[in-house]
Amino acid sequence: MASIDYAVATRLLTTLFAKAEKAFRDKQSPTVSATVQRAGDALLSSSTQSYREVLLGCCLARILDASINIRHPYVNQSDDAFNGRTLDEKVVNPLLQDRLIPCSKGPYLASFRRNVQFVPETAKGLRDKGGYKALLAFLDALEQSSAAEAKTLALYLLFRFIDLRNASRVPLSHISRLSLEQDDELLTEMLQVQSGGLIPVLLVVAMLRTIKSCFDLKWEIGFQGINVSDKSSGAGGDITVTLAGETALAIEVTERPIDKARVVSTFNTKVMRAGIQDYLFVYSDAMPAEDARKAARTYFSQGHEINFVQVKEWILNNLVTLGGKCRSTFTKELLALLDVREVPASVKVSWNDLVKKVVSA
Repeated sequence: MASIDYAVATRLLTTLFAKAEKAFRDKQSPTVSATVQRAGDALLSSSTQSYREVLLGCCLARILDASINIRHPYVNQSDDAFNGRTLDEKVVNPLLQDRLIPCSKGPYLASFRRNVQFVPETAKGLRDKGGYKALLAFLDALEQSSAAEAKTLALYLLFRFIDLRNASRVPLSHISRLSLEQDDELLTEMLQVQSGGLIPVLLVVAMLRTIKSCFDLKWEIGFQGINVSDKSSGAGGDITVTLAGETALAIEVTERPIDKARVVSTFNTKVMRAGIQDYLFVYSDAMPAEDARKAARTYFSQGHEINFVQVKEWILNNLVTLGGKCRSTFTKELLALLDVREVPASVKVSWNDLVKKVVSA
């Protein structure tokens, strides 16, 4: 029997999953053959979850030890067999469950008889023969692959799992209230999550909605998707606060450095053109360059305010001032924003992880 170190397999799968999530965020599907793509389409559309799940274990086995016979997932089948069920129970299924990937509780128990072999003859006893045929096609490619190619196949399979998760509804962990110390920790952790700039925008919108609610303001708060051109959308910034039909505040939420050139460009293309009197840069990390602040002071003398604030500091200062009731409102508003289908599942999973971490600390 081939021996697999399950701790090593867990680290490998965790690393591959992180890479697959990044590829999914970047919309860069791993490059595989047309045959594998067709197999992937069939596997992910199949109602038999077990077929795609056992394949993930086969990918790990192939990467970790090329001498393993990935068609023999029971140790008594041959000298080069591996323990597929244990690999699934200790490595694959825990990660799929933890990452909220739609999956079975155990593929070997759900669809296969004991001592199953992944060979064409096994199809005789299965209902979903089309899905099983796709499994065999994927296995063919995996058997013929090098170590690097096997990793690409595993990444592709994980990419498709993430796509499947994104199409489903990921339940959010709900919390009624947090202490200021917990809010501080949660905000710090959330701003470290890779979201393509989405999380800072949602945090700012949640804070603005909280202020509106707590002071009963007549604001209208609009915001647009990440990486949507302000010029093409006609918006003055990522977020626009209007009052009685007039722009009260335009906000640009950014993770990129702010220098003089950016302030000047923003003034010419947005502030001046739209007649915006109050424009705010909300930044995540690096403080604005001094020449950016100097340019903003020049525009102030012309009747246009351009200000800068760090997102976490701004939110925390508001939460301190607004009191416990409004801090609970902020949490509710943020949950409502996170819960829409357009928010990637990876962001929702990160929220769940961070809430668990903060609450249990």
